[in-house]
Amino acid sequence: MTELHVVVLAAGKGTRMKSAQPKVLHALAGRPLIEHVLATARSLDVAETVIVVGHGADDVRAALAHHENVRFVVQAPQLGTGHALLQTESALAGRSGTVLLLYADVPLLEAGTLHRLLETHRGARASATVLTAEVADPYGYGRIIRDQGGELARIVEERDASAAERAVREVNSGIYALELGPLFESLHQLATDNAQGEYYLTDLIAQYRKRRLPVATLRVRDAGELRGVNSRVDLAELSAVLRQRKCRELMLGGVTVEDPGSTYIDADVTVGEDTTIAPGVRLTGRTIIGQRCHVHSGTRISDSTLGDDVTVLDGCVVEQSTVGSLVSLGPFARLRPLSEVGDGAHIGNFVELKKTRFGARSKAGHLAYLGDAIVGEDVNVGAGVITCNFDGVQKHLTIIEDGVFVGSDSQLVAPITIGKGAYIAAGSSVTDSVPPDALAIARAQQTNKPGWSASRRKRNKD
Repeated sequence: MTELHVVVLAAGKGTRMKSAQPKVLHALAGRPLIEHVLATARSLDVAETVIVVGHGADDVRAALAHHENVRFVVQAPQLGTGHALLQTESALAGRSGTVLLLYADVPLLEAGTLHRLLETHRGARASATVLTAEVADPYGYGRIIRDQGGELARIVEERDASAAERAVREVNSGIYALELGPLFESLHQLATDNAQGEYYLTDLIAQYRKRRLPVATLRVRDAGELRGVNSRVDLAELSAVLRQRKCRELMLGGVTVEDPGSTYIDADVTVGEDTTIAPGVRLTGRTIIGQRCHVHSGTRISDSTLGDDVTVLDGCVVEQSTVGSLVSLGPFARLRPLSEVGDGAHIGNFVELKKTRFGARSKAGHLAYLGDAIVGEDVNVGAGVITCNFDGVQKHLTIIEDGVFVGSDSQLVAPITIGKGAYIAAGSSVTDSVPPDALAIARAQQTNKPGWSASRRKRNKD
């Protein structure tokens, strides 16, 4: 099989986005636009990927620096698609095989469509194969003009088309499979005698036909795959499409999504079988949810991992954290980044963890803040407990060992260690470490004055 080289055009400014950020880096379903295209291309056996950058080139390079086997070339100035592809000549010098031309702002294209395009191209032994679509409203698209035998004769851009040509509903997607052999010689021969004054890649087709080079087409099954992003309106509309795709994929895989229309699940999220996702849930980043979990409404989970049989009640926020199995969270619990919750633990109403390891079977039922802490197994944290971790300059660690009972409304002033099996009396402000199995009481002594209240009432009355 011949080598496959993917070229992604990502040089445009995206003026209609009205943004200082390059269009191709705007987020869609948890990924920059261009990452959707690269992820689809990875399903193919690709020898090399070349990305044509222009506006915001340094930002695009930086955002994609983690990709291996990707090269960048610069298009400056931007003089059309033909000119953009021509910029890859030095990067592909000495190579042979097929170029698959894609666009960084067309994120809905499916891998199956690209496989069919390449199969058609190779089966026809074509020099160029064009992906086309039939649409109800072809305005703005280049039209596919066929000869009397039904073969592709040329592609005419909207501004250069006659009235009869504009009535054609089969349109050019701009996505091509192209053999490297004749490609760059032909690109050098493109002219700018058109309404835009640009080097149209579409002119390549008429040139190939004139040279009797074989040209093929494949009509995409769903024209919706070819939708691009030109504005924030497009971004929102395509986001809805991807959300529906993701929810459908999960439901077919054994997940219950109660209301796909109000559920936001990013492309890289995975969810186990028999898990139920309630309305109004947002799962973002590279979140992993285990089996038989129940995530209730109003919850947001980002870049986190949940084990099996986890219940997340309403209104929780979980960020960059790890939760074991058989855990109960919420309602209205918050796990801030770098928190870990052990198997069988309970993090209850309005409990906040920050950079804290919370041990198996331990419980913090309500209204607690545990920051920069290591909490052992089988610990009970009462209502209103706070680890006082910040002295105004730096953060300090609180260690609560296994089996500790921390009474309600206690403050643990770090750095401090509460030994195994110790008991903290309610209302204590603990500033020194507590030995194992000890009782710590750190509060003012209570004084009762008999009759004081009655005397006060009498004085006020007089």
